[in-house]
Amino acid sequence: MIKALLIISGSVSLGIGILGIFVPGLPTTSFLLLTAYLWARSSDTLYNKLLNNKYLGPYITEFRKNKGMTLQQKIYSIAMMWTMIGISTYFFIENRTVDYIVIAVGFTGTVVMGFIVKTVKKPLPEKTTEDI
Repeated sequence: MIKALLIISGSVSLGIGILGIFVPGLPTTSFLLLTAYLWARSSDTLYNKLLNNKYLGPYITEFRKNKGMTLQQKIYSIAMMWTMIGISTYFFIENRTVDYIVIAVGFTGTVVMGFIVKTVKKPLPEKTTEDI
């Protein structure tokens, strides 16, 4: 039962993450990371498909490589997200219910980025053979 709930939650999170690619203000990376987290605990098949996806996999792979995001990346991401949420809700969305949904999803993304995603120091540049 719990496994099924994790898969369903991961699927909803994936849908929101994909929607975030096209809708300004909706976070993409935080929802893809949430999807990866949920699917890693419920379905190896879905988790591996997500990681190997040509379009979505790099979001998660980059995060896994660095083991988190730098504070600067978090601040920039959250600031851009809220800028776009503000523009979208003020200028383009006329339905208040949709405004509230976009704002609620933005808060969810902020919580994930701010408190769940680990803050790391700036990653060191990779050494090349010329550096050795």
